[in-house]
Amino acid sequence: MIRLFRASNFRCLEKVELNFGPKFNLIHGANASGKTSVLEALAYLGRGKSFRGASTANLIRHGEGEFVLFGEVGDGGDGGSSRPVGLRNSRDGLEVRVAGESAPSAAALAEALPLQVIDPEVHNLIAGGPELRRRFLDWIAFHVEHEHLLHWRRFRRALKQRNAALRSRADESLIKSWDAEFIDLAAHLDESRRRVLELSLDGLREHGQALLQTDLGFEYRQGWNSDKDLRAALAEGLERDLQMGSTQSGPHRADLKVSYDERQARKLVSRGQQKLLASAMILAATDTAQVAQGRPLLLLLDDPAAELDRHSIERLMAAVAALGCQVIATSLEEDALDFPEQPAVFHVEQGRVCSAVK
Repeated sequence: MIRLFRASNFRCLEKVELNFGPKFNLIHGANASGKTSVLEALAYLGRGKSFRGASTANLIRHGEGEFVLFGEVGDGGDGGSSRPVGLRNSRDGLEVRVAGESAPSAAALAEALPLQVIDPEVHNLIAGGPELRRRFLDWIAFHVEHEHLLHWRRFRRALKQRNAALRSRADESLIKSWDAEFIDLAAHLDESRRRVLELSLDGLREHGQALLQTDLGFEYRQGWNSDKDLRAALAEGLERDLQMGSTQSGPHRADLKVSYDERQARKLVSRGQQKLLASAMILAATDTAQVAQGRPLLLLLDDPAAELDRHSIERLMAAVAALGCQVIATSLEEDALDFPEQPAVFHVEQGRVCSAVK
């Protein structure tokens, strides 16, 4: 969770300093006032990238050369311990510091400030392509399984090398020389994803029932013919791989099939239902990671009431409150969301944020 947060020259935010409560926080204001920019800056501090897909140039306030984000983050325990996390980003690149030390990558941010986001585009977790659902599983695995990130990075390197050999039409022996490492690392990724899905299944089903009042189904598809092992799939598909210039079998082609009331969710449910279904998945993932890490995570809700009827938003907010994580939400109106207790309230207007004292 995060206590103190500072941002300078991030989008429309010239200089912001906020002290968040440990449980519930609400940021309200008119459209285009800067509410989402605050959440985007918070998420950037925990991910090293924008959840809106914006480039660095588009995130730096007009006329400035860089933006700087800083936070005091802690584990939520009674001891009140915290450590500083900060980053500076410009056209020259990203600099990350955690606990006063330089960090080699944005992965250190995710370890220091684990968070999830439910935003107006969350329905794409259901309606979009397999990559988003692979990221969903990998996010859980990153926070639950210690070796997952290492295996994922090594696998991506092996995949890149094999694809380069395919594109250059290298000798078959050279292409196959990458197969042993590729297959070994693929097995680690596949097993890790299966384990965390199994670990999350009860939560996925429970949150699906709570938000959609129906049964959800989840089926992991490994990314190659289930009737063959990966070595056989690579050998059989070599000619196709050469034609395509890329490896068509492996965990980088995996997907998570989601079914809603025995129907394929991405085709048959409305956008509002897709948002609830995706939100159920995000809440279940957050819950799984919290249990594994033994600390509350940060959940960012960007205009959660959008496209939901009153009963749906009530169910969503009740499920969010039951998680026990730190919540920072945005809304147009101060009374638009129901919290189980009074949240810390902030008002945004033209990129300026102030706390509202009750």
